[in-house]
Amino acid sequence: MEKILTSRRPAPEVVRDGLREAILRGEFGEGSQLRQDQIAEQFGTSRIPVREALRQLEAEGLVRIEPNKGAVVTSLSIDDVLEMLDIRIALECYALRLAIPEMVEEDFDLASRILAGYNKEPNPESWGTMNWQFHWAIYAPCHRPRLLAMIEANYGHVNRFVRTQVSLAAGKERPQKEHELLLELCRQGAIDDAASLLATHIDQTKKSVQASRRHRA
Repeated sequence: MEKILTSRRPAPEVVRDGLREAILRGEFGEGSQLRQDQIAEQFGTSRIPVREALRQLEAEGLVRIEPNKGAVVTSLSIDDVLEMLDIRIALECYALRLAIPEMVEEDFDLASRILAGYNKEPNPESWGTMNWQFHWAIYAPCHRPRLLAMIEANYGHVNRFVRTQVSLAAGKERPQKEHELLLELCRQGAIDDAASLLATHIDQTKKSVQASRRHRA
């Protein structure tokens, strides 16, 4: 994490958001201890905002505060992730159904530009981010802030696990083809077909997680 020097936002909020992003990016692995003094120094603040930020992250399920040890990054079981993927299907398909009737040409153009960049990107480390940018672009027109916040939080938890547990061997060819078809269905206003394809698309990640469990066994 880069040191936060100044911000007009409340200190606990700045610390919380910075730590959340770092955890979701994998900078802190599962079981990592989060030392309040180091975090306070990193963000240029006292320990009080750090304690508040950690309490908020505990409520989100990203950290666990243990007696005599402090805050540690939580671990997720494969069963936890499989359940979250089911939740992801439910939330995101609902958002897409609401979003498609509200989409305008600017929304399609944005999603197309993201896919074009995704096609050209050679670095697998960037694929996950670009994948999420595309999904967010087709959900945002639903104009449901609470629903979108739930989707983002759930995706963050899942992606933290998937990033380290699921192989990149499948590449991006199949998901990218599905993205392109999904965008075309959105253009056509084919709500049922688009939602069905999205469910299948996310379910493929679920199958990858299940395969990861089999291979480890």
